[in-house]
Amino acid sequence: MRGAVTLSRPLVLEAPARVADGAGGFAEVWEVRGTLWAEVEARTGRDGPGEGASVARAAYRITVRAAPQGAPSRPVAGQRLRDGARVFAILAVTESAAGPRYLTLWAEEEVVA
Repeated sequence: MRGAVTLSRPLVLEAPARVADGAGGFAEVWEVRGTLWAEVEARTGRDGPGEGASVARAAYRITVRAAPQGAPSRPVAGQRLRDGARVFAILAVTESAAGPRYLTLWAEEEVVA
């Protein structure tokens, strides 16, 4: 079991949604699901090629308070967390080692250089 969890950072949970683009198709937008208080821990980072630019990727372990399965406030893979201009793509969600009251989100942040 991990030590004490400090949920001191507010992050906005966003989910992808499809909306009509007015031309018979659809566009993807991000819909706000709410604010989650979190503990954010940097894990690893790496550089790699991107489309016309260098892209740095950093992995994070983010701990948030647990929510019931199916609740709109419970994060799932494919959603993202936003902290101002920073965006953390959620790759996986697991039960936390800190106990049943928390979830661990495995996320990645991309920064184009």
